Amino acid sequence: MSRIGQQPIKIPDDVEVKITGDKIVVKGSKGSLDLKFRREIKVKKENNEIIVKRINETKLARSLHGLTRTLIANLIEGVTKGFSKTLEMVGVGYRPSLEGEVLVLKVGFSHPVKIVPPSGIKFEVMKNKIKASGINKQLVGDMAAKIRNVRPPDSYKGKGIRYEGEKVKTKPGKAAKTAGLGSG
Repeated sequence: MSRIGQQPIKIPDDVEVKITGDKIVVKGSKGSLDLKFRREIKVKKENNEIIVKRINETKLARSLHGLTRTLIANLIEGVTKGFSKTLEMVGVGYRPSLEGEVLVLKVGFSHPVKIVPPSGIKFEVMKNKIKASGINKQLVGDMAAKIRNVRPPDSYKGKGIRYEGEKVKTKPGKAAKTAGLGSG
């Protein structure tokens, strides 16, 4: 039995939840999000909590039980607090900047890389750090991954764009040959 799926989700006072058929809509102070869940899962609202149950005991239903509960909990957290990911730029001359809403990255290419945020995502730039924030956890994570993939951290020098707090293992470079040169 799923331990995560069994836990009820508490609904804060400032959040409105509507469940119709296989869709749940959550409205809060930061915005509105919706989720369409599978028919193997039953979601109901009791008192001030959301309870997620599975209809049968198939392997698919068991695997979707905890996932659906977590996705609904993320919807509620997103419309109340929001989500954010911070990335750091490491390297000489690597600079982020904002042109209106568009993020402009100078990361050693011959041209600056421009990233247009989708609706619901906002960028903030502080020195060599970039913060992507929004109410949809998946969208925030996707944008952070897209920014990181512009110039992933180099495993030899450690230069590139990385998540805040990410440890990059650096490899030793080629060792110079010293023995055996010039002897004949």
